[in-house]
Amino acid sequence: MGCCNRRCGLIAGAVFGALVAILGGILIPVGNSIVEDTVKKEAVIENGTTAYDNWVSTGAAMYREFFFFDVQNPEEVIDGSVPVVKEKGPYTYRVRYLPKDNIVPHPDHTITYQLPLGAIFEPSLSKGSEDDNITTLNLFLVGTLSTLPHKILEKILKASSSSLFQRRTVKELLWGYKIGKLLEIGLFSPYNGTFDGNYTIFTGKDDISKVGMIDKYQGEGSLNFWGDKYCDTINGTDASSFAPFVDKTKPLYFFSSDICRSVSADYTGSHDLLGIEVYRFGLSPKTLAAAVINPDNYCFCRDEKVFRNFTMGGVMDVTSCQGKPVYISLPHFLHGSQFLREDVLGLDPSEEKHSTFLDVEPTTGFTLRFAKRLQVNMMYTSSEEITVLNKVKNYTIFPLVWVNEMASMDEATADMFKKELFSRIEALDLAQKVLLGVGVSIFALCLIGYCVVRRNSQNKIA
Repeated sequence: MGCCNRRCGLIAGAVFGALVAILGGILIPVGNSIVEDTVKKEAVIENGTTAYDNWVSTGAAMYREFFFFDVQNPEEVIDGSVPVVKEKGPYTYRVRYLPKDNIVPHPDHTITYQLPLGAIFEPSLSKGSEDDNITTLNLFLVGTLSTLPHKILEKILKASSSSLFQRRTVKELLWGYKIGKLLEIGLFSPYNGTFDGNYTIFTGKDDISKVGMIDKYQGEGSLNFWGDKYCDTINGTDASSFAPFVDKTKPLYFFSSDICRSVSADYTGSHDLLGIEVYRFGLSPKTLAAAVINPDNYCFCRDEKVFRNFTMGGVMDVTSCQGKPVYISLPHFLHGSQFLREDVLGLDPSEEKHSTFLDVEPTTGFTLRFAKRLQVNMMYTSSEEITVLNKVKNYTIFPLVWVNEMASMDEATADMFKKELFSRIEALDLAQKVLLGVGVSIFALCLIGYCVVRRNSQNKIA
């Protein structure tokens, strides 16, 4: 009788262990579903969600570092020599410190807003002051070279004793200086007190895969800068976040008003950021490739002569959208044609220092660290009617300054992520493993015990 009771107890134990193991196995898809539903709920951009709080006001401090190219041989360049430049900087400013403004939600699950622009100089993060002098191109001359008759420009230059190059302070070059009583010139003027936008984006309420994607920019569903359907397409988010559960095998798309176009970024590897795994996506090299290599870029090439029969890679003419004759590239002409670095000496492109990247947390789709690096260039060419341009080389793309806009999640935000999201996921995962492990162990032990008891019972009978 006692042997029978032991066998029955062991059978019951095995059944119990199997049930516990099955429960642990069931919790795996159920737990995953709970996590997925929670993430999707909190990723929607509407008042009360985690995504909305992070979206309205960026928690991490964002900075722009400006590196200027100081011309070392201005007089020799006018006489026909190749320009030699030396990098100066960084001159660092805090930016994007103001929350999004004029936020208007719409019934179709979109939301419209503006980005207030402002810059505060940070001396402790800079190598020099705003009053440092830089020798660079005469912005008035190169800015009007294609719009004013050259004979008139020659008279203006002589009357003002101006040349191809000028010496100005960092503050003047960035934020503007007066020419006469009415005209103000600056690489980023006007800036403080202005807005970027309007943007209209999808909240993700009805379709989480569209969260953060730009529906309209400045009230339009497409751009009107390039005169081509492909180039004028607005594709992706503003890069601050993407749809949750990021697939690293697929590129991420985002729109940048700085370069007036949409671009893509490809997965390059995983990194650790304060104990959180992030996927790094880098700007695709084909983004600024020569049109003869990437035919999609033909519509971004505005002038066949400047782009050397579409063989010049690494540069974009953004005059049509910026209102200034500006050419955008990666810093030091990274991934650009070799002749760009032969026309201007002193450049040293580096993938590590000069590439653009986004570090995206794959579960939420939030960008936790990024570095957006762009270079501002202008072009000058020879002219028989302008004395200081008589001997210079035709269609020289000249670097003025490169910008590193960057931000990274701080420890407080990392701790919040770990506590609110990852700790729950880990606890659920642990519960699944414990139940599965304990259940299998009980089942195995009881099954072994049952076999031993039964064998002993059979031996006694024999």
